[in-house]
Amino acid sequence: MKISILLKPNSRHREEVVAGDNGSLTIYTKAPAIEGRANLAAVKLLAKHFGVSSSKVKLLRGATSKYKVFEVDKSE
Repeated sequence: MKISILLKPNSRHREEVVAGDNGSLTIYTKAPAIEGRANLAAVKLLAKHFGVSSSKVKLLRGATSKYKVFEVDKSE
């Protein structure tokens, strides 16, 4: 399943996935947007949110943008 998210790096107080009213997801992470650290943190948070391993979450689009598209493989 493909998921569009908004990534907010350098969050001071929280690391979480927040669902919006329209079904969109916003990910807050303390990791900085340097050398892909925020993307890696987003992968881990999405995996935890959906209850899958982080190897099942793949970044499809938006490696350098705050708007990203991830694919989550929920099959067993």
